[in-house]
Amino acid sequence: MFLLELTKEGFAQHSATRYQLEPEILSFAQFHRWHGKKVLEIGVGLGADHQTFADHGAILSGVDLTERAIEHTRHRFRLLELQSDLQVADAEQLPFGADTFDLVYSWGVLHHSPNTARAITEVFRILKPGGEAKMMIYHKWSFVGLMLWVRYALLRGKPLKTLQEIYARYLESPGTKAYSIGEAQALLSRFDAVKISTVLTHGDLLSSEAGQRHQGLLLTLARILWPRWLIRTCFPHLGLFMLITARKPVTLGNNCCKTFRPEKSSSNACPSTDG
Repeated sequence: MFLLELTKEGFAQHSATRYQLEPEILSFAQFHRWHGKKVLEIGVGLGADHQTFADHGAILSGVDLTERAIEHTRHRFRLLELQSDLQVADAEQLPFGADTFDLVYSWGVLHHSPNTARAITEVFRILKPGGEAKMMIYHKWSFVGLMLWVRYALLRGKPLKTLQEIYARYLESPGTKAYSIGEAQALLSRFDAVKISTVLTHGDLLSSEAGQRHQGLLLTLARILWPRWLIRTCFPHLGLFMLITARKPVTLGNNCCKTFRPEKSSSNACPSTDG
């Protein structure tokens, strides 16, 4: 999703395109819930989600590893007269004290960290007891992964190449990772009320443009022949996006309901600790 111009109109178009392409963000982030709450976004990017949190009255902080992303988001916020504490920072060493935020949000960022487990430990540390983490990381068993494996392993006569290698070399930046549900649950072992689901994306359905490196006749033919209806009907859980909501226990050491089986809409049976 590209930003055409650094104007109010350009930023508005960027947000509209983002939420049209990835509408699951809106129901996942639940922006309206965070009015007056302290929210940290890890990986602000061009600032669309950050702006939406601000529009709903969140007390915002945001970090990104790149100065360019922070400057874009600062400019966006100046134009729109919004407020956030924005700074360049590493997700593995966040510059905030323990028990600071009501929500830590990160969409498609932590799987790029060299040490994702360390980054998630930091998320846990800076959350208030009872605070929520909402994170999207990539799901290993996805149609995107299958397509990349067919193209860069099977058709090159290297069928033993692992999905881990495929994601690290051919999906976005070098070293990108993807996780199974079980691997994600292990990363979240200190949290409770963990909910995990996966969703089909525009990438899985070949309904959007792919990166330039993947263009070619094979992709063109796949777009024409791709059985989108069949995939949506029979394989709805083999999507690239893994959506995680997790809570920091109010009382540390509470092991109730650490994990939640994927693809179920009801909450787990963890008793409330909110009184």
